[in-house]
Amino acid sequence: VRAMDVERVEPDEEVDIEPVAAAVSAGPLLDSAPRTIEQMVADAAHRYSLPRSLVRAVARAESSFDPAAVSPKGALGVMQLMPGTAKELGVRNALDPGENIDAGARLLRQLLEKYEGRVAEALAAYNAGPGAVARHRGVPPYRETRGYIRKVVRDFEKAEKQGAPTKATGKEP
Repeated sequence: VRAMDVERVEPDEEVDIEPVAAAVSAGPLLDSAPRTIEQMVADAAHRYSLPRSLVRAVARAESSFDPAAVSPKGALGVMQLMPGTAKELGVRNALDPGENIDAGARLLRQLLEKYEGRVAEALAAYNAGPGAVARHRGVPPYRETRGYIRKVVRDFEKAEKQGAPTKATGKEP
């Protein structure tokens, strides 16, 4: 399946909503073993019932997985959260990779739900903001946003073609 052909992302039927609600209120999972960025991406993808390859593609497009990334516009961390967005999502330290990736994946899930699974619009809102998507009644005609969507979709499709796991199973292909 090509990402362009995806009309919506549906949560898995076996996902229990209670643990997701608990994860949202408790924030990122804390354990004693250090986790890699890839593990954090996989955990967040699983927590919010998202394809791991989609969360990975957004993280790669946003920061090339750099937890210390700061954009010229002030976006922070792996998932490049704007300070206001991070605050709305309850993030205490946007440069903490666990918190940042969890919040970015949660935001992506919220946007996919808001736009009824329309991936291009959800990605446009992630990049340019929901206000821009509303003003343009869809993907805004911004060169940066359209390039961002193409980049994320291309990375997502490449991962899917290579057989990357779409769910965070913790197992590599």
